[in-house]
Amino acid sequence: MSAYFFWILVGCALVTFIPRILPFILVRQVELPKPFLKWLTYIPVCILTALVMDELLLESEFGTIEINVTALLASIPTIVVAFWTKSLSFTVITGVVTMALLRLFI
Repeated sequence: MSAYFFWILVGCALVTFIPRILPFILVRQVELPKPFLKWLTYIPVCILTALVMDELLLESEFGTIEINVTALLASIPTIVVAFWTKSLSFTVITGVVTMALLRLFI
């Protein structure tokens, strides 16, 4: 490994690390208002919804929206496991295994 590559790697690590860690360090020193904290609790749900809907809804070649049947079928047992166990690990594992099985057999 050359010194140039090493310093590029260190620079990339810093550029990745600083924007992710710096907000946590700064926010730790500040007491945030309750409405803002409540708003922050909705962010994981919004991100998950965006990820799921992006996979469930597909744009056809004609510009219409279609439902990804495979993803819809995989989401059913995943949602059931999520409500039943309330465990992120079991939910993710169920979704991955279900999607793998559907792609294998469909």
